[in-house]
Amino acid sequence: MDKFSQVGNQEIAAIEELYSSYLIDPESVDASWRNFFAGFEFARKNFADSSQVKPDEKMDKEFAILNLIHGYRQRGHLFTKTNPVRSRRKYLPTLDIENFGLQKSDLDTVFQAGNNIGIGPSSLRTIVEHLEATYCQSIGVEYVFMRDPQLIEWLKLKMESTRNSQTFTPEKHKHIYYHLKIAVGFESFIHKKFVGQKRFSLEGGEALIPALDAVIEHGAELGISEFIIGMAHRGRLNVLANIMEKPYEHIFKEFVGTEYEQEISLGDVKYHLGYENDVETDLGKKVHLSLMPNPSHLETVAPLVQGMSRSRIDSRYKGDYSKVAPIVIHGDAAIATQGVVYEVIQMSQLAGYKTGGTIHLVINNQVGFTTNYLDARSSTYCTDVAKVTRSPVFHVNGDDVEAIIYTVKLAMEFRQKFHSDVFIDILCYRKYGHNEGDEPRFTQPLLYKAIEKHRNPRDIYADKLDALGVMSLAESSGLNQEFDQFLEEKYKESEKIDKVKVRRFLKGEYHDFENPAKTDLIKPVKTGVPKSELLRIAERINALPAGKKFFKKIDRIVEDRRMMMLDNRMDWAMAELLAYGTLLEEGHPVRLSGQDSERGTFAHRHASFVVEDTDEKYYPLKNVSEKQADFHVFNSLLSEYGVLGFEYGYALTSPKGLTIWEAQFGDFANVAQVIFDQYISSAFEKWGMMNGLVMYLPHGYEGQGPEHSSGRIERFLNLVADNNIQVVVPTTPANMFHLLRRQLHWNVRIPLVVFTPKSLLRHPMVTSSVDELAEGSFQEIIEDAVPHPEKISKVVFTFGKLYYDLHKRQTEEGLLNIAIIRVEQLFPLPDGQIRSIIAKNPAAEVLWVQDEPSNMGAWQHIKRFLPDVPFKLISRPASASPAGGLMYQHNTRLKRILDTVFEERVLA
Repeated sequence: MDKFSQVGNQEIAAIEELYSSYLIDPESVDASWRNFFAGFEFARKNFADSSQVKPDEKMDKEFAILNLIHGYRQRGHLFTKTNPVRSRRKYLPTLDIENFGLQKSDLDTVFQAGNNIGIGPSSLRTIVEHLEATYCQSIGVEYVFMRDPQLIEWLKLKMESTRNSQTFTPEKHKHIYYHLKIAVGFESFIHKKFVGQKRFSLEGGEALIPALDAVIEHGAELGISEFIIGMAHRGRLNVLANIMEKPYEHIFKEFVGTEYEQEISLGDVKYHLGYENDVETDLGKKVHLSLMPNPSHLETVAPLVQGMSRSRIDSRYKGDYSKVAPIVIHGDAAIATQGVVYEVIQMSQLAGYKTGGTIHLVINNQVGFTTNYLDARSSTYCTDVAKVTRSPVFHVNGDDVEAIIYTVKLAMEFRQKFHSDVFIDILCYRKYGHNEGDEPRFTQPLLYKAIEKHRNPRDIYADKLDALGVMSLAESSGLNQEFDQFLEEKYKESEKIDKVKVRRFLKGEYHDFENPAKTDLIKPVKTGVPKSELLRIAERINALPAGKKFFKKIDRIVEDRRMMMLDNRMDWAMAELLAYGTLLEEGHPVRLSGQDSERGTFAHRHASFVVEDTDEKYYPLKNVSEKQADFHVFNSLLSEYGVLGFEYGYALTSPKGLTIWEAQFGDFANVAQVIFDQYISSAFEKWGMMNGLVMYLPHGYEGQGPEHSSGRIERFLNLVADNNIQVVVPTTPANMFHLLRRQLHWNVRIPLVVFTPKSLLRHPMVTSSVDELAEGSFQEIIEDAVPHPEKISKVVFTFGKLYYDLHKRQTEEGLLNIAIIRVEQLFPLPDGQIRSIIAKNPAAEVLWVQDEPSNMGAWQHIKRFLPDVPFKLISRPASASPAGGLMYQHNTRLKRILDTVFEERVLA
């Protein structure tokens, strides 16, 4: 180190800058310097008091201060003043200068290390004061772990140049107070007007309202045109009123209303409802706000927000991520533990799912229902999941509204520049229990003693403005009273409203579609495509680009598909691809996403081909014609819950497109059961919200065990009512073709659950002609031709793969007394067609035959909708598990079904 005794200040500053970079990421500096710094640290730690090494004392302390600076950047967040109602936990080692080899006697010595934080050569005292102000006051920051030097440097310069604070004008002070006034005043008014009613108030976390205002105001100045918001019930009414600008009188009416004005049969509680609105910012920018409806299932709305945002980005803004900003508002207990949070965060940088960065705001009231935060997670912070994607995290005192607004602005700039997620953890409290009727002192007596004495953020800020001379306490009190009187007038207006008004979410997108509950969904829909057009599109799909070499088996697949068209027979994959191709040509975008969906779980689809010896992919359906709509197919991350929620959100804003989620096996769909229950099956009845999402659930009993056999048809059929969803089990390529086209060609939008085949994808009997695609429409019932109707003694109704087993046995044995009917659509059930078939054979025995156990499949559904029809059930015996594990047992039980069906024989 002696060689540094004569170097100048500029050289020292340069070396310190290198050392600072080395501390953040050793790989970012040249190898020679890396080795030098490593040797220096070893010497300082091991031989500092030894005569073997005598480093220059001043230089040694310069490096020690750089370590101190890095310590603040890396661990300063552990020593902040961010908790308004609790003392912070103690962490060791502290940031005391003695822990870095420095002494009190060094405090007034000037060091070049001040250059590293942008304040020039400064005393150690000044350096520490600057670091304390930047990293240990109302804002704590976690960012050094992010690894990307560019991102770290950007944040470092922004924060250290401002000491993580902002100076506000008197007008801005008053603007901030206005939002605190309406946030606190709204909650206080409801509390006194609707005593004891649940509202899940924001009290204690009212700073969320000025925070959201800052997101929107500053985001709009940075070019954002649309904000899509998801949140749970805590504070939702406040957000609806004071951010979304939902009329106060409508909210008040929801507390006492008895019926709805719109055609919503059941509706939902007021703190689950969504809303959308066009608002104007203070600077005259017009932005669109959407607050998505949500159930009580915490974090369930998060993937929907991402899907809806991506859909907007793709369709309305042509892929420009800077135009749409997703905002997800979390609770501390939920973000720390709900698994869907992790799934959604893992999507954030994936090509098929990224949305350009989400603003995550956490209402951290430090308790989950009754559970203390120390019992609610193992991690230090509730936001530690952010480290998965190396996203910056800001922890902010919920009582310091100016610190929150400063942080929001910084976060918005970071998001727009780097298109990364940002997390803002607002540490606050919950004034009452989980709801207003709950007593929190049963479980949190100490915390609620502190909360009881704690003043709200509005009054704290009023004191600050009074001290600054911006606004006297008399003035602020007068404003509060004026707002209370304003709400009183709105309350009187609400008393004149006859019925509760619920604005339908995305009403504009669905204005032209019919109410599915009042629509006849059995009537035929024309879905045929001229034969010449089918052949033209098939030729485009079955062509590989010249000059690119593909794996030999790919050439064989394409050639086989060409031969199918020449032979006038199409397998499942070809009919499916033609359905997509014809829709694309008609201007309907198509999006398909799921685990292994490009190739298909069972290697049937091959919607993309990989160029040999490269990672380049060729998508035939992107090359149908120059005028076609967009086609996208994505292999999803290994997620059901998150991805299904994403695709539901995507489909929500794309009613004129075909959006499909595909499960790897139908058995795995139950991982996403919350989305099926809370959105897909019930959203229209709760919120009047339509959606045309298609779901592929591979289903079929083929001896592959209990987790690769059943998509749980019975569970979906248990959810059906009032045309809420479609449940379909197509058995021919043509019917699949017409089904997919029907989804866009009829004038309703309801979710479509398709139980797709597995072994049938290549079954020699499962083919269709080009003419079958060119003519006709989807068939809810397929009735086999019967040569001698007078001989029929049994009418067998069945569905899915079992039909082909029945047909094979019947053909092999030449049996004429049995009519086999496929029920392709289980809901809406074509009961009229079923009754008509039975009426043609009044003396025949009527059987319901299914591969599933008697307590599963469609049997209970059939009894529910056709209670007067004397069906005899033939199935596998009732069981707790959907299927057995041994192929021998599977085949034995299948044979028993077939033997029972064909026990009485009339031979040809």
